[in-house]
Amino acid sequence: MLNDFMIRAAVAGSGVALAAGGLGVFVVWRRMAYFGDATAHAAILGVALALGLALPVTGGVLAVAIAAALLVHLLAGRQASGDTVLGVVAHGALAIGLVAMALVPGGRRDLESYLFGDVLTVGAGDVALIWAGALAILVVLVWPWARLLTATVSPELAHASGIDPAREGLVLVLLVAALVALAIKVTGALLVTALLVVPAAAARPLARSPEGMAVRAALAGVLSVGFGLALAWVLDVPAGPAVVAVAAGLFVLLRLGAAVLRR
Repeated sequence: MLNDFMIRAAVAGSGVALAAGGLGVFVVWRRMAYFGDATAHAAILGVALALGLALPVTGGVLAVAIAAALLVHLLAGRQASGDTVLGVVAHGALAIGLVAMALVPGGRRDLESYLFGDVLTVGAGDVALIWAGALAILVVLVWPWARLLTATVSPELAHASGIDPAREGLVLVLLVAALVALAIKVTGALLVTALLVVPAAAARPLARSPEGMAVRAALAGVLSVGFGLALAWVLDVPAGPAVVAVAAGLFVLLRLGAAVLRR
């Protein structure tokens, strides 16, 4: 019989993986992995502010992640190149966040759990919050799916169809920020982007349509959570890194399998 905390961890991780599957498709297509890292690194500053002000951690992370996402979205291509802005925001926010965590009472003790996740400590309230947020992300993603897809595949066609690619890009930016806030306890700030990118990349050679890729990415994410938690239980290793390690292994296996089948 599994312990209750393992069941809660599996349910919470699966909720994040489902939301990350559909969103990860656009992250891969738009090459937004570095953007996801910048937003995730800023999450540590959100944790420090939340702890210092005695506010809910998820709320603090969400606020700072959205602020960082909007900053990158506004500055990239205007004041400096996109890579430059991402590099400054990613490393600057992480450095400021680490300094702030060191100044918060008890922050040093809790830092590792926020960097690498601590999904085994989620409670029933965390599970409910994660699933509510994941479902909200999926609704916001599915509702304008056709517009998001058109703006991603062909900005010129989007303009001709009356779709504003910049607006659709902003939607994705905000959704990534929301997912970072949800996943902070599952994979931690340093590995959250992996849950967005790796399952989607693993599913890519198996899919014949964008929708199929999203479904397979979500399935790959859920499988990674399940087997990752099992690996963490057996080897007594951190759960967040174990989940990402399994996802990376699944990516390699599927890519190798696809290469063999093409021969």
